[in-house]
Amino acid sequence: MPSKGMRNVFFKSPSPSPSRTAMIPPASPSRTFSESLMDENIEIAESLITKWDSTNVSSFANVTSLFHADPHEAKQYLNSVRDLQAAMQHLVTENSSSEKIVAAQNLMQLAMKRLEKEFYQILSVNRANLDPESVSARSSISSAARSSTSDFEESAESEEDEFRFWTELDDSHSDVERVSMIPMADLKAIADCMISSGYGRECVKIYKIIRKSIVDESLYHLGVERQISLSHLQKMDWEMVELKIKTWLNAVKVAVKTLFYGERILCDHVFSASDSIRESCFSEISKEAAISLFGFPETVAKCKKTPEKMFRTLDLYEAISDLLPDIQSIFSYESTFTVRSQAINSLIKLRDAVRTMLMDFETAIQKDPSKATVPGGGVHPLARYVMNYISFLTDYSGALADIVADWPLNLQTPLPESYFGSPREVGDSPVSVRFAWLVLVLLCKLDGKAELYKDVALSYLFLANNLQYVVAKIRSSNLKIYLGDDWVNKHELKVKQYASNYERMGWSKVISSLPEDPTAEISPDQARNCYKKFGAAFEEACKKQSSWVVPNPKLRDEIKVSVARKLGAAYGNFYEKNRGGTGSFVKFAPDDLGNYLSDLFHGNGSTGSISSSSSSSTSSSHSRGRRGH
Repeated sequence: MPSKGMRNVFFKSPSPSPSRTAMIPPASPSRTFSESLMDENIEIAESLITKWDSTNVSSFANVTSLFHADPHEAKQYLNSVRDLQAAMQHLVTENSSSEKIVAAQNLMQLAMKRLEKEFYQILSVNRANLDPESVSARSSISSAARSSTSDFEESAESEEDEFRFWTELDDSHSDVERVSMIPMADLKAIADCMISSGYGRECVKIYKIIRKSIVDESLYHLGVERQISLSHLQKMDWEMVELKIKTWLNAVKVAVKTLFYGERILCDHVFSASDSIRESCFSEISKEAAISLFGFPETVAKCKKTPEKMFRTLDLYEAISDLLPDIQSIFSYESTFTVRSQAINSLIKLRDAVRTMLMDFETAIQKDPSKATVPGGGVHPLARYVMNYISFLTDYSGALADIVADWPLNLQTPLPESYFGSPREVGDSPVSVRFAWLVLVLLCKLDGKAELYKDVALSYLFLANNLQYVVAKIRSSNLKIYLGDDWVNKHELKVKQYASNYERMGWSKVISSLPEDPTAEISPDQARNCYKKFGAAFEEACKKQSSWVVPNPKLRDEIKVSVARKLGAAYGNFYEKNRGGTGSFVKFAPDDLGNYLSDLFHGNGSTGSISSSSSSSTSSSHSRGRRGH
């Protein structure tokens, strides 16, 4: 591009335009070949430029687009302007005071006004054809014909190759592609011509105004609001904020991969003749809108933190993180550093917000104030809430891996020393340790909740139920990937231990009512006394546990089978040894125990009728026994 100084040499002072028939002064009789060639170039330029003089209100040129009406003549027009430029440079070197320079300057000014008008018309008329989506698609089309490896690297093709590619489109391109490619080629040709002639500022001004309005309109139609303040956001209900976040999430990918990417492609193509101009144009067109777009997540991150906001905050983090390479590539100019900086700053603020919410979540578990016991020793609402919450967190494991990577777990907590080693049993990744730690915090809190039960057996059933729920949740979710099989197997054994403790504490009185050796010889009175004590203890245990629950079917069946096996073995041996001569003192036959146990752990109190039902059951059993004798 000529320097500003060179342009000043060409256009030292404005002068009135001479008549169209005598614009160029007559040549002297003795001319060199070069002078003759320059004069011819000026005459050809004069013919075309005056034909398309847009200052003539009544002329055909004033109401017609040169590039639309006759593309071939448009090419000639641009060539004639370049020839005029070359002629002016020659005249300056030969005779800087020549009258021809002033005449050529007037011609050049007419040509630039025409090209400025054409540039504006092409941009305005082709707003739909130069939409970012079409321009983005163009980059993949042109890549096959270009030697550059990136849409944003400088092309090595010559002007002739570029012009041929854009004007001699073969049948391999669809009509839609042609509609977009042709105005792009025309804009580039005009921009190249005006920039090389020293009139780049004029076409840049038009380009910036029109394309900036397109960017702003596109973001508006995507539902993106400009500059929502923190105070305004904090006054909104979370449902309204969440709606805005959803809108932003839907818009940002389109904005980056289509809108800003398309504008960068178009800008780089049209102003490929000047690195500084294309940077200036793209920066002014997109920077303000991009900073506003990427600033929204930072504003959300500054709002009050609550657990319910965790997942939308992670959505925002993932969106920015996934798009960051594109953002850094599209906004790679030094003048768009603030855009890249805003995107990174939003990531940092979102990361800090997630960390804060994770700490608050852990604290909320530890300080859960509920003192009410869950009826029947069922699964505590805290266990359901925390495990569902952590399970949802695994859907964001990629983002969380980044967030906790350089955020070591602080184990200096009031939790017992015996728990500190647990997180180390899982994977080495920071996110695995974090998940294991949160589960551990929950289990510790549930231990405390178990102490609220006055019945020790029920407290163990509560622990078995809740640990079973935690293990099942981990086994059926992505948490198993992070905690591993060893963790699951170890805690399944612990469930069995809790269940065994429940059986021991819940049925010890029933079993102790029988002799230590059920097959030992005892007197009929002692046998009747044992039957009486066993029946009373069994009824009491069943009645007390009629409202207890075991929600997990597998665990429920395992406990019933285990209790029935232990009771049945002891009572069955005693019954076989002492079933004669005891009469009505025998309330239960061995086969009846399992029937009564089957009603347990549903929490419906159905075993309350055990006394009335047992007598008839026992009578029939005795009848069968006597007939057997």
